[in-house]
Amino acid sequence: MTLAISTTDLRRSFGVIQAVAGLNLEVTQGQIYGLVGPDGAGKTTALRILCGVLRPDAGHAQVMGVDVGRDPEGVRKRIGYMPQRFSLYGDLTVRENMQFFAEVYGVPRASHAALITRLLAFSRLSPFQSRRADALSGGMKQKLALACALIHRPDVLMLDEPTTGVDPVSRREFWDILREAVTQDGMTVLVSTPYMDEADRCHAVGFMRAGALMAAGTPRELQRLVPGVVLEVQAHPYQGAQAHLHDLPGVHGVQIFGDRLHVIAETELAEEDVRAAFAPHAITLVSLRRIQPTMEEVFMYLQRAAK
Repeated sequence: MTLAISTTDLRRSFGVIQAVAGLNLEVTQGQIYGLVGPDGAGKTTALRILCGVLRPDAGHAQVMGVDVGRDPEGVRKRIGYMPQRFSLYGDLTVRENMQFFAEVYGVPRASHAALITRLLAFSRLSPFQSRRADALSGGMKQKLALACALIHRPDVLMLDEPTTGVDPVSRREFWDILREAVTQDGMTVLVSTPYMDEADRCHAVGFMRAGALMAAGTPRELQRLVPGVVLEVQAHPYQGAQAHLHDLPGVHGVQIFGDRLHVIAETELAEEDVRAAFAPHAITLVSLRRIQPTMEEVFMYLQRAAK
C-alpha cells in the first residue's frame, strides 16, 4: 500500500478557533477518499493545508512524498485543486478557460489541442466549448472547473465540496467523471463533502468532527461500527408507525427515509410483534427487512458516541 497523502497530528487555529485539531489522515494512491462532515468540521482548512495554501501550526503533512511545510511549491506541481466557489473566468468560453489553465500550469503548447479535446469529451462539455462560462449551469460550471484542475494531469486531485448546490443528475455525472479519472488515469482523489450519501461512492471515508477524524475506513468497515441492527419498515400511515415503533422493546431510534422508516434496534424485530403493536392503531405493516446502516446513520452513531 503506497500512500498519496498522509498527515500526523496536523493542527491549525484561527485565533481561539481550532479548525484542525490533531488530524491523522492516510490516503492510498489510486483511490477516492471522502472527507465527510458538516460545515465547521475543518474539511476546507485541512485541504488548504494539504494544497500548500495554509501553513499548519503543528504536525506534518506529505503529498506524494513531498513535505507540505517544507516544499509547498513542490506539492502544488503534483496536485489539482478545485475550491468550493467557482473560480474560473466567466467572460471566457469553456475552451478558452481550459487553454488559459493549460498555460498557467505550463503544459507544452504542442499538446494543448489534443489534451483539451480529450478533457472536453471526458467532462461531457464538447457541445458547449464555445459557450461563455458565465452562461453555464451550475453543474456544467463544476465540470469545467474539474476539467481545468485536470489539465496538467496531476497525481492527486483535491476537491472541496464540489457538488454543493448542484442538481442530482449533475451530481451523479460528476461522480462518474471522478471514477473514470481514477480507473483510467490512476489518479488519487481527496474530496470533502457534507453529503452523507456521497460517502458510499468513495473507496475510503474519514468522518470529521471538530477538526479531527472520528473514524476512517471503507464504507463497509464503517457500517460495522453501528451496534445492533437496522431495519427498514414500510407502513401506512408512516407518521403513526414512527411513534409506535419507538415504544417497542430494544428500539433505540426511528428515522424517516422517504416513504420508509429506518429502525435502529438491539436485535431484529419479529414481524408478528410489529403487526401486533400496529393493529390497535389501524396501522398497516407493508414490509419489514434488515438493511445495512446508511452513512448518515453511521455518522449519527459516531456523533453520539463522541459526546
